[in-house]
Parts: sequence; structure tokens; C-alpha cells
Amino acid sequence: MNTRYLLAGAALGLALTPAAHAHEGDGGNVTYATDHAPIGVSADHRHNKGEWMLSYRYMYMDMGGNRDGTNSLSPEEVITYPNRFSNPPMMPPTLRVVPEEMTMQMHMVGGMYGLTDRVTLMAMGMYMTKEMDAITFQGPMGTTRLGEFTTEVSGFGDVTLGAIFGLDDGATPHSQVNAALMVSLPTGSLDETDEVLTPMNTRNTVRLPYGMQPGSGTVDLKPSLTARQRFGDWSIGGQLAGVFRLNENDEGYARGDSLAATAWAAYEFTPSLSVSGRVKAQSVEKVDGIDPNIMAPTQAANPDFYGGDTVEALLGINLVGNSGALSGHRLGVELGLPVYRNLNGPQMETDLTLTVGWQKAF
Repeated sequence: MNTRYLLAGAALGLALTPAAHAHEGDGGNVTYATDHAPIGVSADHRHNKGEWMLSYRYMYMDMGGNRDGTNSLSPEEVITYPNRFSNPPMMPPTLRVVPEEMTMQMHMVGGMYGLTDRVTLMAMGMYMTKEMDAITFQGPMGTTRLGEFTTEVSGFGDVTLGAIFGLDDGATPHSQVNAALMVSLPTGSLDETDEVLTPMNTRNTVRLPYGMQPGSGTVDLKPSLTARQRFGDWSIGGQLAGVFRLNENDEGYARGDSLAATAWAAYEFTPSLSVSGRVKAQSVEKVDGIDPNIMAPTQAANPDFYGGDTVEALLGINLVGNSGALSGHRLGVELGLPVYRNLNGPQMETDLTLTVGWQKAF
């Protein structure tokens, strides 16, 4: 866990560095691709008084295979782990159902409004689809594969509301230091179900595990501190962000708190085009509590098998229009790949993330 705090401190130090001046001779009507963070970073900038911005982000995440700590596991290794729910009758002593692949697609729609030159209001809602493929082993023991099945859920997630506060003097729009305070409201569902293949070769409809539910069920505090600075054709930035669950949900649990630190650098080929490289370190705690309706011989039903420490490297392209019908429209793409994963496993590991987003201020 020490690595987590070192990375967080490095990003925070970057965020607090005094802001640099804009390009010499910059015109007031030119919009720069580097005036926003890479598209995968939220709550990074503020707007002038009376200015609006609409945004849409599409995020895709692919998870495959399993890991405990830093070690990858085969399905046959996963089923040697004890089943937390082995006491009820007909429950096997070891895990029997192993998730093998999961994809998540998120559609995020947001709006921002400059209440003053230093305070920007922000709101975001999302709709998501999650799909998971799993292998069922014949029960109660052994390594015979009984079959495979897929579960899927779609629905609205939690809504985020809050404000971004400028900490700098606002002398240049090309460099900002901002603190954000967001609150996530529990609008997403917690009781989604689907049909699964059991170790006894039956098909039952059960409540899906924690990671498949669209909502958290809790009120979450999401503070962050972000800075962006510019040096000639280069822009650098950093953000320290947290998610803190303020209560236990109606089902008896809360998802784990998290802390993330990220830092990036972007090079501007023209005012309308830049490329960015970013590193993100994140630590997520285990699920706190348990839903009594989520009981199955699978790792995904065990709240202790969530969370861990990860480091991700991301490459982005950032575009902004400066003339004609595209003037003021922004488009960003960012692809992320894992660098380090130390998970509270066994659990599935993330192999790829992709974010595509559009923004328009007016």
C-alpha cells in the first residue's frame, strides 16, 4: 500500500505547482486541445460565468482471466478456494462457478455551468450494460467442467452532482488549479437477477453479484484536486481523487472506498490536435458488509474478493474545432492498458479500457 501513497503524493505535488503562462501571442478566440485533461479525467476544468458545456462519454472495459494478488489463476486453480457459503445444505465446500470474462459499457451524459468565474456546477448521469461469461464445474468437488453460461444486466447507474472551485487567480485559461466536491446519489438498481447454471446442472434465477449491479445504493462523497499547466507546446497535469461511501445501503453493504492518483503530459501538434500519455494508480477497498441474497459458490459472491491496487498506462488523442460548424466541439479518445495489478482475489482482472467522449461549450 506504500506505493499507492507515494503515487498519490506525486500527483498532488504536481497539482500544486504554480501555473505557467500561456503561449506568447495567443489569441483570445483560439481554443486549444490541451485546455482540458484527457477525456478519461473528470471534474478537471471550470468555465467562465454564464458558460454551459454538454458532454457525452462512452466507456468500454474488458476483463478476462483471474488473479489473486499479483498471480494469475486458471479456473482449475480458482475452484480450490474455499466456498464462504458452504454451511447451508447442498452448498459445495469449494468454489464451483468461475467468471472468465466480463465486459462493461457505460454511456455518461453530463452538463456544466459557470455559476461564477471561479465556481462551476456539474451533473452527470449514466446508463450501463454489463455482461459476464462464467464456467460451472460439476459439484460438489472435482475438476469436471459442467458447462458455461452468460449473465447480463442493463440499467441506469448513480447520478453525480457537485461543483468545481477555482483555486488559482484565473489570469489565464490555459492553466488551472481546481478543487471539486461531488456527491453520488443512489439512483441505480441493487437487485438485478439472471439465470445461472448451478453445479447440480440446474438453471436457477438468482441475484447477481456485487460487481454486476448498476448502482451502489449509497450516498458517496467524491472530492478531487486537479491542476493543468502549460509550457509552450506541452501541457502537464495531475489529479488526486477519492470515493468515500457515507452509509450502508438497504441490502446491508457498501462498496469499497477508493483513492486514485493520475498524472499526464500532452503535446500539441496544432491548437486543434494533441496527444497525451497518462499514468493512473488506484487503490480500492473490499466490499464492506454482505447482501444476504447474494450467496453462491463463486468468488464474485464473496465481498472479500473485491478491490486491490492497480496501475494503468493510457494513451489519448484530443481534438477541438476552431472554425466552421465544428468550432468549439471537442473529441477525445483514450486507451488504457494495465501495468500492475495486486488484487484481493481471486477475482477477474481488467485487460483494457477505452473512453471516447464529446464536449461542447457555449
